[in-house]
Amino acid sequence: MTDLTQFPITRRWPAENPEAIQLYSLPTPNGVKVSIMLEETGLAYEPHLVRFDTNDQMTPEFLSLAPNNKIPAILDPNGPGGEPLGLFESGAILIYLAEKSGMLLPQAQRYEVLQWLMWQMGGLGPMLGQLGYFHTFAGKEIEDPRPKERFRTEAARLLKVLDGRLAGRDWVAGDYSIADIAIAPWLRTLRDFYKAADLAGWADLAHVPAYLERFLARPAVQRGLLIPKRD
Repeated sequence: MTDLTQFPITRRWPAENPEAIQLYSLPTPNGVKVSIMLEETGLAYEPHLVRFDTNDQMTPEFLSLAPNNKIPAILDPNGPGGEPLGLFESGAILIYLAEKSGMLLPQAQRYEVLQWLMWQMGGLGPMLGQLGYFHTFAGKEIEDPRPKERFRTEAARLLKVLDGRLAGRDWVAGDYSIADIAIAPWLRTLRDFYKAADLAGWADLAHVPAYLERFLARPAVQRGLLIPKRD
């Protein structure tokens, strides 16, 4: 049996099945990327809820694995060479799980998939997150309209880029891939959680709304969106 006690994170979140991938997460748009990927691939995993309301992400145990204090993170007891491997950053985890499983990162479209994954990590996610902040959370009391307008216009631009890419395609890079698993949860969050889709020109998009519905209809996606279960 694999001994994971060398990793301090397992002291706070003990592994019931130390042979399975340990997932430390919360069902946010970044968090569900990894739970959806794990559900799609069928890799054995054990989810652990990292609660923001109790600042779990700031504890020494969590920081020992994810020094940027952000979810998700994983601990794979059977990493490269059979040695345990810890990883943080959702994009890096998606690539790792794709290579481990041999799924959702086809060799023929590898760099096409990776460019759209990086586009989400560097552009779409941060911009939609900032727009959501100014629309839904603490940004409301800021009288200067320029910060919110900056993120609104950039979010709208990025959505148009995605809409153009999806013309004549079901998925962003050929077949369904980790790029879609990275992108679509942020679209859902913009529309359903932040309630800010209309601000970013959602009604004018020809392809993005149907793309999101295709994604949400996948059984693995439906399961992954609820993992880890909230208390």
